Amino acid sequence: MTVQANVLALVQEAMEARRSNEALDTPLDAAGEAAMIDAAARKVEELLDVLRIDHRNDHNTRDTPRRVAKMLVRELLKGRFTAAPELTEFRNAEEFDHLIVTGPIAVRSTCAHHLMPIYGTAFIGILPAKGGNILGLSKYDRIVDHFAARFQIQEELVKQIANFIVEATRPRGLAVRISAVHMCKTHRGVRAGHDSRMVNSSFHGEMLESRELREEFLRECATLERSAR
Repeated sequence: MTVQANVLALVQEAMEARRSNEALDTPLDAAGEAAMIDAAARKVEELLDVLRIDHRNDHNTRDTPRRVAKMLVRELLKGRFTAAPELTEFRNAEEFDHLIVTGPIAVRSTCAHHLMPIYGTAFIGILPAKGGNILGLSKYDRIVDHFAARFQIQEELVKQIANFIVEATRPRGLAVRISAVHMCKTHRGVRAGHDSRMVNSSFHGEMLESRELREEFLRECATLERSAR
């Protein structure tokens, strides 16, 4: 067995019984990534053959299988094959304990049902713990991007983002809200307009317990959304 074949065998073994939005236990190294791209490109070639698309001679699709394979491994599914972002934390020296809301954060994901794009925005609300740490603001964008870069359904995406932040930072309260367009609804089936969106939220700690805090969070989301237009 060649080195590349051996690497591919290890990659395939690691991929067994994995849900579409779960990460590997160990991120892919360069050799594993190259082997996965090679194997995926061959399968895309087979798919185009089934669809009677000439990817060998047609100048439009000649390199499409490898382009698609690279896109899947390095971009659309990178959150499954790379490590979670490193979190830069700052000491909450002044013991700030009021609500912090950040957004809109771009959401770019892929529907697990039809492999069509999901795009929209996320908002995150944090109630810091006194004496605890506060994340660097850009880290929230990186966390959203990490969990969105998988085959997802929005109901699980919002929970994965929230659970990761809660486990990593232990805030007094946390809220995550996503509003997104699903192209599996706008470009197929019912062919809804692009104004048709799905909105869902996940609340933890004091954000879950307090209606007043949830309402404040939603008001701030609306303000930020208006400001971004």
